[in-house]
Amino acid sequence: MRAAILLGLLAVVLQARANELSEFQLKAAFLYNFALFTEWPVDVGNTLNLCIQGRDPFGARIDELKNKPVGNRRLAILRTAPGDSLKKCQIVFIARSAVGELPDTLRQLRGAPVLTVADTPGTTLQGVVLSMAVNRDRITFAANLKAAHEARLGLSSKLLSLATDVIR
Repeated sequence: MRAAILLGLLAVVLQARANELSEFQLKAAFLYNFALFTEWPVDVGNTLNLCIQGRDPFGARIDELKNKPVGNRRLAILRTAPGDSLKKCQIVFIARSAVGELPDTLRQLRGAPVLTVADTPGTTLQGVVLSMAVNRDRITFAANLKAAHEARLGLSSKLLSLATDVIR
């Protein structure tokens, strides 16, 4: 029942136009829903640290996710500086300003249970688990199942059904 309600919320967000809500309000909602529809390994712990790599495009909007429940876990928001370790992160949002660091970021996170989400289309082809784009005033996303599997994460079939592209 809860999954159906959350999926309905994600579908509404998918249909919301960028001019009705700011792009990054929508993307923050997507990040939360991505976390909800991800299966995490048991050893991840009680807190999911959502780290923002690069210049923070969300501002205070992302802080609204602080302490929100994700199953039996809670979200924490961390902003990282260039060169910071991402080992404490379970979700890494890679802002457009940090895409140049993508190969190093993915190397640093290899094998760790980290959901990587980029704000740049096409980054799933480089190994990011989920990448968001704006297409016709709508937020869309692509998924890389191979990258999710390597990170020991499961992506819900409900989430994948909403993706514009799924790399297997």
